[in-house]
Amino acid sequence: MEGVVVGLIAPMSAFVDEAQLNVRGGDGGAGCVSFRREGPVAFGGPNGGDGGDGGSVWLVADHNVASLLAFRDHPHRRAGDGVHGMGKDLHGRRGEDMIIKVPEGTVVRDMYTGEILADLAVNGTRWQSAKGGQGGRGNARFLSNRRRAPKFAEQGEHGKDRWLKLELKLMADVALVGFPNAGKSTFISSVSAAKPKIANYPFTTLEPHLGVVRMGGSSEFIIADIPGIIEGASEGRGLGHQFLRHIERARVLCVLVDLAPMDEVSADEQERILLQELQAYQPELLERPRIVVGTKTDAATEEVLGEWKGQRMSAVTGDGVRPTLGALAELVQRARTLVPSQESSVVIRPEPEGTHIERMGDNEFRLIGRDVERSVALSDVSTPDALNYIDERLKRLGVARLLSRAGASDGAVVHIGAFSFEYTPET
Repeated sequence: MEGVVVGLIAPMSAFVDEAQLNVRGGDGGAGCVSFRREGPVAFGGPNGGDGGDGGSVWLVADHNVASLLAFRDHPHRRAGDGVHGMGKDLHGRRGEDMIIKVPEGTVVRDMYTGEILADLAVNGTRWQSAKGGQGGRGNARFLSNRRRAPKFAEQGEHGKDRWLKLELKLMADVALVGFPNAGKSTFISSVSAAKPKIANYPFTTLEPHLGVVRMGGSSEFIIADIPGIIEGASEGRGLGHQFLRHIERARVLCVLVDLAPMDEVSADEQERILLQELQAYQPELLERPRIVVGTKTDAATEEVLGEWKGQRMSAVTGDGVRPTLGALAELVQRARTLVPSQESSVVIRPEPEGTHIERMGDNEFRLIGRDVERSVALSDVSTPDALNYIDERLKRLGVARLLSRAGASDGAVVHIGAFSFEYTPET
């Protein structure tokens, strides 16, 4: 194979392409209750500082990360907490962000709904997976003409906590598609430095492998060795959807059919089944540029070779490998000019606004909303000052009107976070 220079993408001896990940933003620091005590000023004004915001958790696509192995046994990641505020108007330090590196091509889903939240296809793409909690305000922030000595401060918010499902879709120019034991691993090992397991039995390859092929310095492309596909794979048979998704991002498909199959399935029948499974999984895959190559010509009979009119090769002897690579390089070059580069996408949702009510039982309600929950997140709700502040804030947010519309009557129990009170209609 003169003129072919082999290359390697990091070996994947511990390749993991699915993982669950629990991310949690850091908690915000609590605000401080403090008053000046200096010199002749025995009872000065409030000077409690604010708590620092909690750090956020970010997922970042990194081309130096090969698989999701890091999350298999250690799925929990948490950002740093904010530091509590202190006296003398000293604000707490912000918690450190947690940066989690994932492979290019990682798709992030909500673990419970299956909704796609981010597609991190390009190196450097960032997505905030869990926002840190906001720090609480110190008592100096509650000073007013009517409230000269506030003896309460806000607690910090808890960081967002969620479970995610990570799926890796390999980024490759060419995907090798074929039945188990069709010669895919032998081919990729002969034209690149990738070293998949090779043996004379089906499903030898249980994990994808990537290899780089350089054609005499003029061009290069990445080949992915996808584990074997069998009839019914689109419905989950064999390795099913677990590896079919790795074909999705390939620019070119190289369909390998065994010209010397052990189970006597003809080359034409192999091609039909493979294309049928690709179409059933994702119909647009059949629109990708592709070539069909007959393999194992060294072991095929003269009769089969005479009937096969398409591209052919033997990765063992090297016969026909060079023309096959040339055809693949040409298709890849053409596909790169026609198909735009893969782009990342992330879902950005604004913070929910407003307040809504959930009925919990007979004359029992829960108010939900960030503003209303922050109104009662105080360090000491037993003081008259704190209760007056809560009452003022709830009135400004229109809570009484919402409860009245929801059918709350006198004496109804209303819950806001961990705080609860009895509702008295306005007169």
